[in-house]
Amino acid sequence: MADTVLYEVSDGLATITLNRPEAMNALNIETKVALRDAVRSAAADEAVRAVLLTAAGDRAFCVGQDLKEHIGLLAADRETGSGETMSTVREHYNPIVRALADARKPVVAAVNGVAAGAGFGFALAADYRIVADTAAFNTSFAGVALTADSGISWTLPRVVGPGRATDLLLFPRSIKAQEAYELGIANRVVPAADLRAEAEKVARTLAEGPTVAYTALKESVAFGLTHSLDETLEKEDELQSRAGSSEDHAIAVRAFVNKEKPNYSGR
Repeated sequence: MADTVLYEVSDGLATITLNRPEAMNALNIETKVALRDAVRSAAADEAVRAVLLTAAGDRAFCVGQDLKEHIGLLAADRETGSGETMSTVREHYNPIVRALADARKPVVAAVNGVAAGAGFGFALAADYRIVADTAAFNTSFAGVALTADSGISWTLPRVVGPGRATDLLLFPRSIKAQEAYELGIANRVVPAADLRAEAEKVARTLAEGPTVAYTALKESVAFGLTHSLDETLEKEDELQSRAGSSEDHAIAVRAFVNKEKPNYSGR
């Protein structure tokens, strides 16, 4: 793993930290590759029961594409006519978002500062966003004459509605933490000094929880967004059967009857 992305697993929690604070955690190629690999590793590791995505420093969560690197790559494309620079969407951004959204475990984003462009997209791909009161979001794409990527044209309308999403994409602006909370972008806003502790507390609570049920809940919500009521009811039946046959469900029922705290296995 590159130094630009830190990866640690402890007691079922994988913590992935973007680590370019001097560049506001902008995404150069090295960082994108390392982040893609880290998210995939966390998603595939059965010992990992929750994921915390965060960033170093206090200025930025991630400001998206590293434009200093990008301008050089565009110049090289013009010389060769290859057009390879924009393949980063297919090779990096799409796999990162897919791994975050499809992970069979909860993903928490701790947004410590500005989340712009792909950084905003990655935060939206998480299941739960805890945001510092000093943080802000910005779609940014139109400001550099680009369209949306990192899944944001799918996730943002589902969070804020299509009309508001179109407004935020056509007219990029800074969405402060409180407004982000009111729009549903932030699930929780906390003082900046408390962000890491609060995010770890939430993520560790999820890592100790009923993983099979959490996975089913993620799948159920995603399915219901794009299917009819009848189809969703059938899906709920399928997923409830899966959750009901899990070891965690048996543990939960036994603990409830005995008035004990459940100690989930994640199976």
